[in-house]
Amino acid sequence: MEKKRIIGLDVGDRRVGIAVSDPLGLTAQPVETYTRVGYGPDTKHIRALADQYGTDQILCGLPRNMDGTEGFQVDKVREFAGKLQEAGLSVQYYDERMTTIQAESLLLEGGLHRDERKRKVDMVAAVMILQSFLDAEAQKKKAEQAAEKDADEAEDDEDIWTFDDEDGSPVKLHLVYELRYEGIRYLLFNDMNDPDPDADFIVMAERSEDGETVYESVDDEKLLERIYEQYIRNSDQ
Repeated sequence: MEKKRIIGLDVGDRRVGIAVSDPLGLTAQPVETYTRVGYGPDTKHIRALADQYGTDQILCGLPRNMDGTEGFQVDKVREFAGKLQEAGLSVQYYDERMTTIQAESLLLEGGLHRDERKRKVDMVAAVMILQSFLDAEAQKKKAEQAAEKDADEAEDDEDIWTFDDEDGSPVKLHLVYELRYEGIRYLLFNDMNDPDPDADFIVMAERSEDGETVYESVDDEKLLERIYEQYIRNSDQ
């Protein structure tokens, strides 16, 4: 399933490195290193790229200091981002500390000459910023899905009851419904080990003399029929 693409920016005083996410939102792809002209032309250029990729989502690397504080360069990035927002683009930020240094190191390892590194370093930095963001979002989504699954399993566990059959063997039952009929509490269960979806049976819950709840199966066929009819009426309401 395609997602709205994100354009990643490494904003500098003279150049802007630009990257874009793939249609699935998994990887960051290099686009270009743009040489800045002024806020008007710069904004127009980024807006045109956004239209080209069918998105309004912009990710700006935020060059915080190593201690996490924001300096003068951060103010410049936010000012640039403000112009993009005025042009109708949605901007979010991602910490880019050390990204440019890492990009320079990567290009050095690739054996590129100084001039070529200078032309590409901002674009590579934009790719690294965007990829880090995509990876973090993927991890966040994975953690949310795991938490949701655990919550669903915990909720399901609350509906699973275990009783001993006549031979003393444990039988797992799924609680389908609980109702009161003629002042008595009845529980409707389905046998999880029985493939028949209509294999429901009813248990009566009573209080013993010591205050504990005792569960007994209902064997009276006419009573079972009346309770089941009440269940159907309640379900229809």
